[in-house]
Amino acid sequence: MPSIAKRRRSRWSKAQRRQRRRRQARTARAVRRQLGQLRAQLPNPVRTLVDALGRAFTQATALRCALLLPAALLTVGRHTIANLLRTVGPLAPGDPSSYRRVFSQRRWSSWRLARLLAGWALDHLLPAGPIFLAGDDTVEEHRGKNVYGKGRHRDPVRSTHTYTAFRWGHKWVVLAVLVRFPFTRRLWALPVLVALYRSEEENRRRGCRHKTPPELLRQLLGVLLRWFPGRQFVCAADGNYATHDLARLAARHPTRLTFLSHFYADANLYEPAPPVAGKRPSGRPRKKGAKLPPPAQVVQQAQRRQRLDVAWYGGGRRAVEVVSGTGHWYEAGTPLVAVLWVWVHDCTGTHRDEYFFTTDVHWSAAQVIETYTGRWNIETTFQEMRCCLGLETTRGWKEKTVLRVAPCLFGLYTVVAALYVQLPGRWRRGGVLAWAGKQDVTFSDALTVVRRWLWVEWVFAIPGHGTAFSKLSRPFQQLLLAGLAPAP
Repeated sequence: MPSIAKRRRSRWSKAQRRQRRRRQARTARAVRRQLGQLRAQLPNPVRTLVDALGRAFTQATALRCALLLPAALLTVGRHTIANLLRTVGPLAPGDPSSYRRVFSQRRWSSWRLARLLAGWALDHLLPAGPIFLAGDDTVEEHRGKNVYGKGRHRDPVRSTHTYTAFRWGHKWVVLAVLVRFPFTRRLWALPVLVALYRSEEENRRRGCRHKTPPELLRQLLGVLLRWFPGRQFVCAADGNYATHDLARLAARHPTRLTFLSHFYADANLYEPAPPVAGKRPSGRPRKKGAKLPPPAQVVQQAQRRQRLDVAWYGGGRRAVEVVSGTGHWYEAGTPLVAVLWVWVHDCTGTHRDEYFFTTDVHWSAAQVIETYTGRWNIETTFQEMRCCLGLETTRGWKEKTVLRVAPCLFGLYTVVAALYVQLPGRWRRGGVLAWAGKQDVTFSDALTVVRRWLWVEWVFAIPGHGTAFSKLSRPFQQLLLAGLAPAP
């Protein structure tokens, strides 16, 4: 039998553990109470968005996310959790590790969060009409030896026809909503769905089926079709996604999805299969009709080229010559897909001749060109995320952290645009950086305005802070805001 001293130590250790658990429970309640107060003090547009997205988390995680979201908006520079907490300082109660565990350990679904954000964005920014989408991929450089999902990917920006540049990091397939705001001439591409591309070796090691970037984009489009059954989508993607599989997906949903991308000069085009008349013949029925000449041959033999003035890359306009045609795109073992193809020649000579196609054969050539050139705005989104939102500055390496942090940063871009639209006019006019020849509001302008608005309406409006801030002179207040929310 244990000695009396051992039994006393055991009882004492049990009592200590009970007291420690009680202290931890009191601390947790105090932290939740402080986080609830900070959440209630958020400006109404931010609080409405936080409440809508909070349904993806448990109560404790939702309270911490309600602080991490404005902290991510206010943070300048690296968007690590440590830097986010350093920005808000004493406003973040509790242990810092509890905020890191939101991405590394807490149980919540990124898909559910994406559905809530996409639904909120479509309801507020595109409540009616067709929804134009842009699909593309980008490589996020990520340092570290043991980072999950890291691979060696081709960098399309730095690569040429004779030289291929590679980057080590994560390759994200992004599906963005194209929105036209009244304060800018070009479309803004707001990311709503993101998927991580894994290499063949990684999928083989995990025992999973390998999915190429076009297959991941097809999955994202299928998710949107299932989530929003009453909406119509038009998706444009670059030449890497000009696959028969994506065109076939649009053909299966002709009233809900239209897909367009680059096309091939030597594409296999056919007439539809002739109808079976009379007695059913023996053998397998025909799958395609007579073969049509490829687009390159049609362009070469064209007697007349149509001249158009269309919207071009970057928001300008361009004079082009076009030749168009229709046919049924064939790939062995798959059904025919009716397509409209367009050959485009830039009359100024700055762009090479291109072939485009769409699964809606009733479109005009101008519609095809203008819709595809609008897709280029997603490249601007990638650039602005790197310079303004710290896309390549995260340092998480675990599986859950990697699969959550970068998609949340992509969603933060959409949040900034949605909040900027809801701000009063005095805020939107006061924070825009102007120079000679500038006509549009840029994303860096919107981010700067949102940051200044959050500092004044949330941080400096907290009891105890507002009195001190109001005592400062107006010029010094503007100087302080310029340092806290600089233009990237």
